[in-house]
Amino acid sequence: MFRISFGMTTTNTLPITNRVNRIKAGNDPELICEMLSGYAILGKYQPEPITGCCMLLPKTVVASPNDLNYADRAQFFSDLTLLGDAIMQATGSTRINYLVLCNQVPELHGHCIPRFETENPTKRMQGPFEAYDFGTARIADASGADQDLHQRLKQSLQMLLNT
Repeated sequence: MFRISFGMTTTNTLPITNRVNRIKAGNDPELICEMLSGYAILGKYQPEPITGCCMLLPKTVVASPNDLNYADRAQFFSDLTLLGDAIMQATGSTRINYLVLCNQVPELHGHCIPRFETENPTKRMQGPFEAYDFGTARIADASGADQDLHQRLKQSLQMLLNT
């Protein structure tokens, strides 16, 4: 086990493993689509200027991409950029920031964060975690406020997967 600290609270947990287990049990409303390497999900936090943040979680959780064989590694990163393509289509963003850090949560997961022309120019030049406070951002809700976004992401990703 390891410790994760967000603000004032610290917990012992394996958040990616737990999330993947919920997805496999059919108990995660934020799931967008199953891909070859893993699961595309709506990111937990949605800072208002960059709404549409998503993640790719691997089917088999490992500590880092270096723990995957070459074929699985290539598939994960191919799926990550395909998810980025779907986000751009669904949100109208002009680019995607791809992040695979595995620092604070040392389990493989990839972030796809849309960036928009409408952002504050100074913030747009920064990394998303430097520019925006994800910890205080709105929590995603695929069955509520983000239902339309979730559906657009699902449709875009399904279309790309079928081509």
